Amino acid sequence: MFESQQNEVEQLIASNEEFKSLYNEHKQLEKRVIAAENGTAPMSDESLNQLKREKLRIKDRLTRLMEESHH
Repeated sequence: MFESQQNEVEQLIASNEEFKSLYNEHKQLEKRVIAAENGTAPMSDESLNQLKREKLRIKDRLTRLMEESHH
């Protein structure tokens, strides 16, 4: 996530607690989604979809925080 903007992400992680917390939460959700999709952590489709929705909600908020940091 945000690989092309790694420097900006690192600066926000260091300076913005909300961004840091959400970024870490997004990383954890990503690991859970991958594990579910690979079959190493089986879960229902409904649970997987819920994880994906939460991950997307967090990514949207991270994107807004990044945009706000440009102002």
